[in-house]
Formats: sequence, structure tokens, C-alpha cells
Amino acid sequence: MFIRKVPHKDKKNRKQYYTYKLVESVRTQRGPRQRDVLNLGVDFQLPKEQWKDLANCIEAIITKQKLLFDYPYEISRLAKKYARTIIRQQSIAIDEDKDVISDYHTIDVNSIDNEDARTVGAEHVVLETIKELDIDRKLKALGLNRLQISVALGVIAGRMIVPGSERATHQWMQNTTGLDELIGADYCRVSLDSVYRASDLLLKNKDALEEHLRGTEGRLFDLKEKIILYDLTNTFLEGTGKFNRKAKYGKSKEKRSDCRLVTLGLVLDMQGFPKKSRIYEGNISEATTLEAMIKGLCDKDINAASGFKPTIVLDAGIATEDNINWLRSKHYHYIVVSRKKKKAIPSDVSMVAVKVDEKHDTVLVKAGLAKNQKTDELELYCHSVDKEKKEESIKNKFQQRFEDDLLKARNALDLKYGTKRYEKVVEKIGRLKEKYKLVSHGYKVTIQKGNKTDKARDITWSRKKTDNTCGIYCLRTNHKQLNEQQIWDIYTMLTDIEDAFRCMKSELGLRPIHHQITRRCDGHLFITTIAYHLLHTIRYKLRRQGIHFCWTTIRKQLSTQVRITTTMKRKDNKVVHIRKSSKAEPSHQAIYDALNLSYQPGRIVKTVL
Repeated sequence: MFIRKVPHKDKKNRKQYYTYKLVESVRTQRGPRQRDVLNLGVDFQLPKEQWKDLANCIEAIITKQKLLFDYPYEISRLAKKYARTIIRQQSIAIDEDKDVISDYHTIDVNSIDNEDARTVGAEHVVLETIKELDIDRKLKALGLNRLQISVALGVIAGRMIVPGSERATHQWMQNTTGLDELIGADYCRVSLDSVYRASDLLLKNKDALEEHLRGTEGRLFDLKEKIILYDLTNTFLEGTGKFNRKAKYGKSKEKRSDCRLVTLGLVLDMQGFPKKSRIYEGNISEATTLEAMIKGLCDKDINAASGFKPTIVLDAGIATEDNINWLRSKHYHYIVVSRKKKKAIPSDVSMVAVKVDEKHDTVLVKAGLAKNQKTDELELYCHSVDKEKKEESIKNKFQQRFEDDLLKARNALDLKYGTKRYEKVVEKIGRLKEKYKLVSHGYKVTIQKGNKTDKARDITWSRKKTDNTCGIYCLRTNHKQLNEQQIWDIYTMLTDIEDAFRCMKSELGLRPIHHQITRRCDGHLFITTIAYHLLHTIRYKLRRQGIHFCWTTIRKQLSTQVRITTTMKRKDNKVVHIRKSSKAEPSHQAIYDALNLSYQPGRIVKTVL
């Protein structure tokens, strides 16, 4: 084999350019001839003095010849890449659905090798879910070509299987995954820029893709959008984020207020399927986002003929009076967490059990309804045993810290350089009350001033008698046909959206964001949202079959199924290359059975060279 430089002329501008081809000499009836083996393209950059070494290395890999000496890393890397392409191009697929004629060969058993292992277990599940949701067809309908579609699917699958940045996804596509074989593409030829462009294309078609997924999931699983859950979360950026107009400093839910943030708003239905997402500035007020998200999602097409509208469920951060008035004006039913300060449960409210620990026969949550005449709403007062224990623990911890600091302030009155001036002591106690405002209102603190000096003489404190409101929270709703159990059950669905954010951050690599410009950051968040559509679809189907694993466990189990090439040398010195997936293990089979998938990802292909 050898490499040839072939001149060409561009038909449009008549400019000359060159391509590079791998050529071999073959014997024919009319004598020796030269045959093109592989087109190396126009971007072949290897110096001419290394061409022969590359050709020899490729030939040695294909024919399983022993190398006399080791080639440099770059030549070995390119040789393996091109040899893999040649074997693929000259392979013959074996259809497992048909009876295959036995094919016997005399081989050298000592020559058997396994190489080019690529993971396909999780890829098989993700790709079949993509096909089930018709994402590939939708991308084609949106005008993406075959290469763009294959890269876009790789970016989405990469976010599910190896969560990370687009750069990490590109490395995974080129070196680890067998997804391209399942799709019928070749990721070895995909550049890093192509991966970033795929992110841009997905973001460009965000609204169309979300509407498509919403409709497809609704048809597949017969989803009824009776209840809409809405919440926001934020995540932080690595780096300055100065080129991202949405990156702002704010209160971080991950305790990373030292970094700029961006905010993701998400709407789910009662089964936990995403319906709509939107990306906001990191310092946006939660309460100002509701109208834009619900409007357009619910007003357009949710059972327009019957006039039905879903029940909106909100956390306290979004449930402002303005938002509740807007929901009421649009004739929505709502269940929200009351923003009013905690108070004891009214004496005339009768409490009933809404959550019971059947194993230990204990009541975990009790709730009681009361009518609010001013707002014409029902208020559900809830008392949670677990919440009470947690709040009591926090309260006791802060009380102890507050009393310890008060004791230090009192002891300082007797120290040589301690704070003694009355005005300074009053200021110091005021700062302590502000620092521990969660518990300081429950204390009476007295500072005694000396009779003849401007110094404080003593500091005393005692606890006030206050109502115990630990574990108590209040829900408000205009849905008057519901009882205590129904209202509480609907409210607890908000845990689904918290679970969605937790999955995005911990299992899908939402945080941190390494991009520095707005569209790339938005693209990163949207790719994660699409990945969550797939994750929840897989999890929803598995749960219906009694499998309750988290996605991290599922992909870890499936990672042991690989696609591998087995090579063996025949008696006539030709080499047989057989590429197929490893046999599915029982743990793989349980997942595949639940999802109704084949045990054998990809086709079996055979090449004789």
C-alpha cells in the first residue's frame, strides 16, 4: 500500500486542490493494477516522508502482520483509525432474522484477537428511546442533514451516558462509544466544532422540539394534563461568565453565590414529564416568571373545545398574591404553599391522617381544612412529624449558638479589653439578634447599665412563651371540591419537579457550566432538558415493570455490554474480522425485557481481507 496525492479542479472557481488516497497494487488477468482503498480527504496533514510508514502500519493492522519496530504515536493512531474505516467499508452484514449458511474456515487459533471495544448497552437503550420519541425524524423535518442529525443524537446520548462538557462528549464519541455503529455513522470524522454546532442547532429549534416531545409523550403514554407543576432552580458557571448576558450574581441553591448563576424554569405534568422549559437570568425573581411559562402552554391547546384547564401547583417562592390573582382571573384552579408567617393550627380545625407509616402503624402527616372568607379559598393546615423533628433540631442548634454568644458578651464585661460601654454592648446584642433572627424573637434580653458609669453592668436573658409551630405549613386552593387527602396528594407532586432538578444536576451533568457565552450556556441547559425527557421516559417504562433503579445504576449495569471485533488468521494468510456485540448478561436482559428491546445491539458484520 502507498499514499497518492491526486490533483482536482473546483468546477465553480477553477481553483486547484488535492485529495489524498490510500492505494494498493493488485494482480489481475491483464497484469498488475492499482486500486483505491480509502479516500483520506483534503485535510490529510501528515508530512510526505511519513506516508510510507502510515501505509505499512495500516496494512500490518489489517493483515495481522507482526511489526518489525514500533511506529510513532501519531502514525499508530491514524493507522488504527483508517484500518477501522477500511474494515467497516468492506464488511458484509449478517442478517440474524434469516437462516445463515454455515461458514467454516481453517484458522490459526493462536492468532485470535479481540480489539476495538466500544460500549453499546446504554447507547442501545438511549437510541431506541430517541426513535420511540421520533426525535431523529423531527430533526430531519426541521432541515438537519444526516451528519448533523447523527452528531446531535450523539450529543444528547453523551449527556445521558457520560455527563460532562461538549469537549468531553466529543472525546467519548471518538474513543469510547459504539453509538455511531448503531446509527450508521462514523464519529471518527466528527470535529469538535461539529459538536458545538449541533448544540446551536438544537437550541435554535428549542420550541419546536419541546412541542414535539410534549405531543409524542402524550400520545405514547396517554398523558392527561390535569395538573401542572412549576418551579425554578439555578446553577453556577465556572469562570467569569462576563460574556453571558444572563449570568448574574444571586442566591445560589447550591451555596455557590461566589459564582455567576443562570436559572432554569421547568413545567412538569402530574406524571413527571417535562412540558416546557425556559432559561432566565441568575438573579431573576421566581414570582415574575409564572405568567410567561403558563401562558402559551395552557391557553393555546389544552382541551380548547371543552374549556378544561389544569390545576397549577406552586411552591411558596412563586405563590405571590399577584400570581394568585392572575391565576384566578384566568380561571385556573391552583394549589399553592401559603406565604403567610407560620401560626398555630386554628382550634376549630379537625385534623385527619393523610400519610401513615403502615409498617409501624404511626401517623406521619395530619391535615385539616378551614374556609378563608376573605379570599374565598380553602386553607389546608398540615402537621408533619418528620418536618417537626427537623425544624426542632435546627431551632435547638441556633438557640444554643445564640445563648453561647450571649454568654460570651456577658463574660466580656469582666475582661480587661472586653466590650463594656453600654452603647457598644447594645449594638453588639442587636447584631446577635440579627444574626440569629430565626430564634432571637423568642428571647427577652436585658442589658443593665451601671448607676454612675456609661458601662454595662450585666446581661440577662430568658425564653418567652411562644406557640410551637414546628412542622406546620399551610396550603391554599380555590379547588373547593377536593378533600384533605386529595389536596395534600396533589401538593406532594412538587417533589417530582425537585427530583427532576436533582437528576439533571447529579445524573445528567447540568452543573457546573463551563461555557462563557450565552447561546452555548443555553444550549448546554437545553441538551440536559432533552436528556431528561429520555431519562424520564425510560424510568417511567421501567417502573411500570417493577424496576425502580435510578439512571446512574442502569447505565452502570449496561456499561459492561460492548461491541468488539474478533480477528483471526486463516490458513491462506487472509484475516477474518467479525464485529458483534457481547452477549447480554441477566442484568442487561431484565432491562431490555422491560423496555421490549433486542438483546443484541447492532448487526453482526464480517470482513475478510
